[in-house]
Amino acid sequence: MKETKMKKKNVAVLNKKPRWKLLHQYYSYTGFYKFVGRSLKKAILPVILFLAALFAINEYVVNINSILVTVTETYSPIGILAVFLASESIFLGLVPPELFIAWSGKSAMPLLNLSFLALASYIGGIISYWIGKAITQIPAVHEAMETKMSKHIKNTEKWGGFLIVVGALLPIPFAITSVAAGIINYKFRYYLLFGLLRFIRFYGYALVIFNIV
Repeated sequence: MKETKMKKKNVAVLNKKPRWKLLHQYYSYTGFYKFVGRSLKKAILPVILFLAALFAINEYVVNINSILVTVTETYSPIGILAVFLASESIFLGLVPPELFIAWSGKSAMPLLNLSFLALASYIGGIISYWIGKAITQIPAVHEAMETKMSKHIKNTEKWGGFLIVVGALLPIPFAITSVAAGIINYKFRYYLLFGLLRFIRFYGYALVIFNIV
């Protein structure tokens, strides 16, 4: 009888804990913070190397500014944005967004084109989400993708919106996170909300890249 009362008391104490503390405990136990730490370590080094290489090439090898200006004069912004949209959706983030951000900095309307890039990435993520949803309707493809992306799908099932936030902000393929969200049928309205953080990433990167090239 005493044991039952003690258990009920413990449950009551747990229920009184603030929601943020319960969430913190959950993400600690499931390894979310370790995952974010590992992702940051993996992502930061390539970005630093990319920016350093961009700076070195611009200073000592070839004038990247002139190349970017030539690209802006040769190709229409709509064509470049279309290529980027395809990269961010169909090709699952194949081309680094940093290259397109550098291009926007040399275009006639840098902030406007940067905003269009962020919007294209956001829309590309939405397309990827619906690709994930469509995959679930094709058993053979669904099974193959579940095997190939099993770890990512499990993480999305465990952490949901927080993983989408990480995918939107960190330099990891946002499209893959979006496909996984579609496969597990993550609530679309929440996906749209968290995906908006993609804009913050683009503006933040632009502050650095615009000052390098």
